[in-house]
Amino acid sequence: MYSPKYFSSVAIQRFGCRLLSSASGGVPSCSRKVRPISKMCGWQIHSYGNLDEVEYSENMKMPALTSPNQLLVKVTAASVNPIDVAMIKGYGSSILNAMRCKSSIEFPLTLGRDFCGEIVQKGLSVSSRDLELGDEVWGVVPLHHQGCHADYVVVERYCLSKKPASLNRIDASAILYAGLTAWSGLYITGHLGGVLGAISHVGGGRGKKVLVLGASGGVGTLTIQMLAAEGVEVFATCASDAIDLVQNIGANYVFDYNEPGHVQDLANAGRFDIVLDCANKGTEYGTSIPWKFDQYITFNSPVLKNIDENGFATGMCQNALNIVRNNVASVSAQKGLIKWGYFAPAPQGIAFLQRLVEKGKLLPIVEKMIQ
Repeated sequence: MYSPKYFSSVAIQRFGCRLLSSASGGVPSCSRKVRPISKMCGWQIHSYGNLDEVEYSENMKMPALTSPNQLLVKVTAASVNPIDVAMIKGYGSSILNAMRCKSSIEFPLTLGRDFCGEIVQKGLSVSSRDLELGDEVWGVVPLHHQGCHADYVVVERYCLSKKPASLNRIDASAILYAGLTAWSGLYITGHLGGVLGAISHVGGGRGKKVLVLGASGGVGTLTIQMLAAEGVEVFATCASDAIDLVQNIGANYVFDYNEPGHVQDLANAGRFDIVLDCANKGTEYGTSIPWKFDQYITFNSPVLKNIDENGFATGMCQNALNIVRNNVASVSAQKGLIKWGYFAPAPQGIAFLQRLVEKGKLLPIVEKMIQ
């Protein structure tokens, strides 16, 4: 419900209990201390606020399996995404906390959405034909669950799979959250591959025409690679210093969004099947641009923000009015539908991304690595 934008993931790699963070410049290792087996190290917040709320702990409670479909994973690498910063500030706290409190209290809250690690325990319903103890996996944590910025994380079976052999741990920990956001926007919200593209890993969209706004960010760079791999004609916008990067990863036509003429140039390019907003432009931008499109999909949804600020009932009414108003304006201007895109932890999405990785068609752009 919130997506990485503007920049790629920061990858964090763990060795034993040692965890270093750009926020603090580093923490002492707790591997030299004797701790109960029920305790672990990690990063938590105890209230919402700014980055100063993030605290390193050597006395975190080890997560336990509560379902036969869950697995306990020893985390070897994890990424930091903008959603982590937003959640520190309280983004989505109303809905996410209501969902989270079915299984745990609100605080302390562990952040972190995607990871690479090793299976150390699994539920009785997890087949040995699929996953064994000791298997190296990559996975993603839904927003309402305790995250992976710790030594261990518990996840549902559908949220992980075996790590692609071609990926190192750092790259494997920096794909799934941003990648599943892009996949969901294109194939679930945008129906780029039809029904089959939404319910399976086959993808699709060959011959379609897609414009990606903010193509050099975490979601944008993965979107470009996904579309290029599926034979889509790709238009993209980014800053001038990222044009070469965006071209090299697969965009057919790249425009500098700081150039005033790029709006008209894109209007002259004809109708787009999808305009995918990875640049936080929002729904109103879709009604103001002169471009023709069948669908304008933005990841800058006001849904959780409105509920946080106004409560569930009033917030949902505002959300409904927002999407109806913008669609009426768009259709009246002979454009297409305005939609919101979301992160979706879907197993078919993970399988789609895994297929592209194994074909050498998909890699993350990691901004920084901290060990």
